[in-house]
Amino acid sequence: MNSTTSSLRLEHLSQQLSKIKHENKAISQVGIEKSAGPVENTQRIVRGRRRAPVLVCLFEDDDGQIRVILTMRSSKMSSHSGEVSLPGGVEEEGDIDAIGTATREAKEEIGLDPSLVNVVAMLVPPFLSKTKIRVTPVIGLLSDKQSFRPVLNPSEVETMFDVPLEMFLKDENWRVKQIQYPEYVYLLHSFEYKVENKTFMIWGLTAEILIHVASIVYQRLPNFVKQLHNFKVSQFVTSDILTSRM
Repeated sequence: MNSTTSSLRLEHLSQQLSKIKHENKAISQVGIEKSAGPVENTQRIVRGRRRAPVLVCLFEDDDGQIRVILTMRSSKMSSHSGEVSLPGGVEEEGDIDAIGTATREAKEEIGLDPSLVNVVAMLVPPFLSKTKIRVTPVIGLLSDKQSFRPVLNPSEVETMFDVPLEMFLKDENWRVKQIQYPEYVYLLHSFEYKVENKTFMIWGLTAEILIHVASIVYQRLPNFVKQLHNFKVSQFVTSDILTSRM
């Protein structure tokens, strides 16, 4: 595959994601409405809650696969140490919006220059973490992967790696655990990914976000959706969203 073909595919993906309407909603397994909204809908959400936007940075590899960049948090971190996560973090004074926070954090954590990332969509309303932080996934495309020279911040990131986005629609290496709460059953997803001599466990909120993003990009539900008795879908995606396979 030449670079022109790759850039054209990413450009098509950019155009399709940018057209997503605010009313195209997905219902999560815990009954929380989520929708993919255009970049223009970057208004701040309910005040009084801590907010932590994350960057879902997608790029195309030499085989034509769409991949997403992930990190393993440093063992020195006070929270979620050693866990796999998306680049991002809690908003700071001076951040204009969720996009500003997500791209700033990505630069601080892995040296990703914001000018290399074409932000095309967000998932709104935000996801709620187990520590009650509102996490807003910001979807960005990295067209020129060769220009990205990672510089990891050792105080925050132990390692950086990438995985095929389509993996989050397959039941290979997928597990789920049901956690019972008074009002609902929460389904804790996890995916095992092996690269060279390392094995990474992608689970919890990060896995849930990537399931949603993959479903939007590839225009289909996960293979394992039929096995999840609390997973409901309503107007998950429409013909306005990407209809061709990557």
